Amino acid sequence: MTIIFTSAEDAEDAFYDAIGRGDLDALMNVWAEDEEIVCIHPTGQRLMGPMAIRDSWRAILTNNPRLIVRIKRSIRWKGLLISVHSIVETLYLGDEPTPHGPMLSTNVFQRGAIGWRLLSHHSSAAADTYIAESAEADSEPRNGIVRTLH
Repeated sequence: MTIIFTSAEDAEDAFYDAIGRGDLDALMNVWAEDEEIVCIHPTGQRLMGPMAIRDSWRAILTNNPRLIVRIKRSIRWKGLLISVHSIVETLYLGDEPTPHGPMLSTNVFQRGAIGWRLLSHHSSAAADTYIAESAEADSEPRNGIVRTLH
């Protein structure tokens, strides 16, 4: 069943919700049905196409049975057919008290016949200067969401 996301924000929420539930099918339902979709994880490998992206997320969800991600939405650019979100992710793995990150992530969405879909997800480790600035800022996300991921 194809879900129609009426906004890029709805698609993004569904993406992180699917990760939190460990639901690979729901996660892939957020992606555009296009061979040109791209996912870059913090490891730096560029994955193209649904099969490569599915395989990478399958490995992530299998190897991280308990993953918590705190998300801050910091910048959004939205047009009629495309929306770009620059967000900050902080990862908590299992019972480890120390967070991993922050990660700077960019999600690119496109509006089409079946609503908004993810074209690209790019996540990388933040530079040391950003980490120092973040440590001085409020620990709670402003205008953001906090998600507990699977």
